Amino acid sequence: MKYLILTLIFVLDLTASTLHLSISSSPSKLNPLISTDSASSQIGDWIFSSLLTYDKNGKIKTQLARSYEFIDETTVLFKLRKDVAWSDGLPFTAEDVKFTYELINSPKIFTPYTSQFRYVKSVNVIDKHTVEIKYKEPYFKALETWMMSIVPKHKLENEEKIMTSSFNQKPIGTGKYTIEGFEISKDIVLHANKNYFEHAPNIEKIVYHFMPDPATEFLMLKSGKLDLGGLTPLQIERQIDEDFKKKFNFFEKISSGYTYLGFNHNNPKFQNPKVREAISLAVDRQEMVDILFFGHGQICNGPFMPKTFAYDESIKAPKQNIQKAKELLKEAGYDEKNPFEFEIVTNSNNPTRVYATQIMQHQLRKAGIKATIRTMEWQAFLNTVVMPRKFETVVLGWSLGLMPDAYSIWHSEGSKKGGFNFVSYKSYKVDKLIKEAEKTIDREKLGLIYKEIYRTIVKDNPYLFLYVPNTITVVSKDIENVSQSIIGVMHNVIDWIKP
Repeated sequence: MKYLILTLIFVLDLTASTLHLSISSSPSKLNPLISTDSASSQIGDWIFSSLLTYDKNGKIKTQLARSYEFIDETTVLFKLRKDVAWSDGLPFTAEDVKFTYELINSPKIFTPYTSQFRYVKSVNVIDKHTVEIKYKEPYFKALETWMMSIVPKHKLENEEKIMTSSFNQKPIGTGKYTIEGFEISKDIVLHANKNYFEHAPNIEKIVYHFMPDPATEFLMLKSGKLDLGGLTPLQIERQIDEDFKKKFNFFEKISSGYTYLGFNHNNPKFQNPKVREAISLAVDRQEMVDILFFGHGQICNGPFMPKTFAYDESIKAPKQNIQKAKELLKEAGYDEKNPFEFEIVTNSNNPTRVYATQIMQHQLRKAGIKATIRTMEWQAFLNTVVMPRKFETVVLGWSLGLMPDAYSIWHSEGSKKGGFNFVSYKSYKVDKLIKEAEKTIDREKLGLIYKEIYRTIVKDNPYLFLYVPNTITVVSKDIENVSQSIIGVMHNVIDWIKP
């Protein structure tokens, strides 16, 4: 009888609905307060929740909070949900919110997210389910600040070494799914949180198959072993057939991110603005977009995304001008006998970036510029090149939120250890404008300030802004309730049904 029961349980587990996805790199840490890579964020978003989030239309909505109210221009009162528990069963309370704020500002951790809370004056627990947030002054992102994931006080308050805590590999959260842990370069399994406060996800398990090779991911998608995936323009235009189109629904929209070539401004090579301008004029961005995207992308003109209040439509990326580039290089002391040379480093698991780098290398050669290319595995690239600033130039990308915030990437304070200003760009004018913008509640005035930031950054050439790809997502037709939104197709995953 015992064996019969065990067999029955095994069969039931086999029939549990499972969503099969892929991931190209391993997470580093699943603690959302210290993780900075996309793989960690991708997994962590299933496990943790925040006070507020965005709905499918890009509007702010409550999550762990059930309501919020501005008492005055610098005080927000959050009423918390009473039906939320951590995945180990203990209740979520206002103490967890206060603890998260204190930890993110603690010397125990190194994190770029501290900057998001720099205008918070205090976090006060009014009662078990009420939190009062006081700001030092009016702040344009007073609500967006609390889209940061909340971590459990009872699990971390006695941890002395947060950066190396076992919690970073085996976290507990209040999110849609739970995880028992993960191993580097292995598949990652998530289980539906049966006690999730909205409702338990209909799909009981998510399996992320580790696939560092995009070609393998594409083959798995075509064979039906993945339920969802992204297609490149080349794949959608040249490498799928009618049978594939019968199996999947297609969703395409402009992405919320861009790719750039970043100059290390601490390197004397790139401190001469004529050199940066010459490199910019040597690059044909439209040719790059045409080769890479077959019409499924566009040139990136600057640091903020189209259709946001910060975007300046009057600014366009410069067109290729080889002659002018050579003249600027000559003025900077470079010619055929003394060519300008530099290295470009990027991550090997992103083939589009690698191809873009190769196209640039060819274009730069026309202006007499010698660029060498080095590609690296993502974690090695991040930990030994990007974060310690040990590069001449990097090809990287930013995925941006719906609310533009220039501080973490463009303010000079972001160039310190753990900050996102990897290239060490420093502009007194931009610093001043960013600080002015942060105190501006009026959206029209805020837009004017941000457009000035946009124009100044583009003029300074701290990056070469390259391209904005479209996101092309395919989802198996076996899955019900899938719909497009401004934040992507996965906005309502807990309502998806997979037979």
